[in-house]
Parts: sequence; structure tokens; C-alpha cells
Amino acid sequence: MDRRKLLTAAGLGLGVAALAGCKEESVPANGAEKAPAEQRFRWKMVTSWPENFPGLGTTAQHFADTVARLSNGRLSIQVFAAGALVPALEVFDAVSSGTAEMGHSAAYYWKGKSAAAPFFTAVPFGLNAQEMNAWLYEGGGLALWQKAYESLGVLPLPCGNTGVQMAGWFNKEINSLDDLQGLKIRMPGFGGEVLSRAGATTVNLPGSEIFTSLQTGVIDATDWVSPYNDLAFGLYQAAKYYYYPGWQEPCAVLELTINQQKLAELPADLQDIVKVAARATNQAMLDEYTKRNAEALDTLVNEHGVQLRRLPDAVLERLRDISLDVLEETAAANPLNREVWDSMQAFRDKVNAWHAIGESAMYALRD
Repeated sequence: MDRRKLLTAAGLGLGVAALAGCKEESVPANGAEKAPAEQRFRWKMVTSWPENFPGLGTTAQHFADTVARLSNGRLSIQVFAAGALVPALEVFDAVSSGTAEMGHSAAYYWKGKSAAAPFFTAVPFGLNAQEMNAWLYEGGGLALWQKAYESLGVLPLPCGNTGVQMAGWFNKEINSLDDLQGLKIRMPGFGGEVLSRAGATTVNLPGSEIFTSLQTGVIDATDWVSPYNDLAFGLYQAAKYYYYPGWQEPCAVLELTINQQKLAELPADLQDIVKVAARATNQAMLDEYTKRNAEALDTLVNEHGVQLRRLPDAVLERLRDISLDVLEETAAANPLNREVWDSMQAFRDKVNAWHAIGESAMYALRD
């Protein structure tokens, strides 16, 4: 082979090698950059619920499992029961400080953090679960909730709803307003404030302390949730009378709190997955409670002989009057509270007009 042919062959060889190298590192034909390896995130969720507690604790786990499934494992969330990482009533602080990326609890525990917080769990004689969800998602309520927590570095989302609750378990009958005087009762949120003004002595206890406190006489009465959870706690063994209606909590929204900075660090699709999973879990819990409460009430009454009692009309009327005073005073405390309460009332008034000829009329015909 002469010198010119040798150089030509060598040049072709180098060109092929160069092209091969370019093929391994080149930009794909569609112009997109080479995708980096998928980043995975490991988060902690602290809760206010006992470990694996039916409905409340299992809802937190349901959310975590949903996120893991939708994200194909890119975001995994370890759920910690109350006391495992932080105490039940320190969930908000843990999320705000970044000790945990998220929490699962109820907003009315955080009145000391934001005076508006209790509005987003339950309002006495207020919105039921269907109405609350509509106000939050369609009536501007969620934006106000997030505004209330914005300066605290926390983003809240609805993540569960018990539906209407019971008035609670009592070791004495309530026949008149006089029977509320000096009554020691566990009740958080606006309901506790209302009962205090009615003459009761209210305390705020985590779920894990309720049974023993009721059984030993530390308290005379307690609310907790509704038949499903009350049966699981065995409260029928600690109190004789089971009162309704749940005037203090026509529904109870469970709250997912997320550290804002940690959420911002997630890719956009994972942020969306967290929000979609929260909304799906919110509805799933309400569906579960509708079924389980019906079953548990039957068990409590027909197997355990629980005595159901309706609060007297005079008591309910007085509690309603006090509730309006408490809510108006809370609204007057600052502009955000006023905005929240006015928004909720306006939404309720519109819904009432529709439900009077829709839901209420249908119930009357059905029953």
C-alpha cells in the first residue's frame, strides 16, 4: 500500500472512531438533553394518632402508600405514630422546623400558631363534610387556609374527613344546662371554648390518654370521633351514655401539613402527586367512615348495650347561641379570621338554599 492510501485509510479509521464517540454522548435526534438518573426522596411524616389506629392512623398510611405507588417509588414516606418521633400535639412544630417533611393531624390543635386554624377542622353547627370539601376546593377556603400558615413555612391540604361526629361519651346524664356546670370534659377546638362558656371545664388530651382519663374519673366526659373510632378505643367500657348530635363537629377535616421548603425541592410532577394523593385520600376516608360508622353503631348498641341519648333542645339552643358569640369574637380578632368566617358563612348560606330543596327534601321523602 502506498503512502497516500495508508493516510487515507488511517483518516477514515479515525473518523469512524470519532463518530462512534459522538454517538454515545450526542444530543438525541429530538433535541432533548440526556435524562439524568431519577432522583429518589425519603420523607418522614409525623402524626397525632396511635400506631395503626383505624381510620385516623390508617388514613395517614393510605396517603403514604398512594404517593409511593403513583410516584413509582420516587417519593417514599415513612409514617410515625404519635410519640414515636414527636409528641402528638407537636406535629405542627416538627413540620414547621423541618424535623419532619410532613405531618398528619387536625388544624384545631394549632390555635396557638394561627388563630384561624380551628375554622379548617370544624365549626360548631357549621358545614358538613360535603359542604366543607366544596368550600375548601371550590369556594376559596383552601387558599385562605394556606394563607393562614404561609408565614409559618407550612402548606396545609385536606387529607381526610370523618363526617359528622358524636357529641361524646358521658358518665352522667345531661338533662338540662345545669348538668354542664363543672363538667370535666375533653374537647378541643371551638367546641371546647363553647362548653367552657356554658360552665364546663374543658381539657385538651391526645387520643392515647382519653380512655384512662375517662375510666379513672380524671374527666367526666369526652368527645373523640364517631362510632368507628370510639369502638376501637373501647370507650363504651369507660362511660355509660353516648350523646348525639355532634353539634361541635358536623365534620372534621384531617390536615396534611407540608414543609414549604421541602415541597419546593421536589420535582413538579412529585409535587402534583402529593396534592393529588391528598385529595384522593380525603375522599377515601369519608367513604370509609360512612360505612364503618354504621357498622360500629350497630355493634355498640346491640352487642355492648350502649345507651344512646340526644342532647336536650334547650342545651343545644344555648350551645348554638354561645357558638355564634365565640365565632364572631374569633373573627373580630384579626382581618384574616374575619375573611375566613365571612367566606364560610356566605358559602353556607348559598348551599343552604340549594340543600333545602335538594338534600333535605330528599331525606324527608326517603325517611
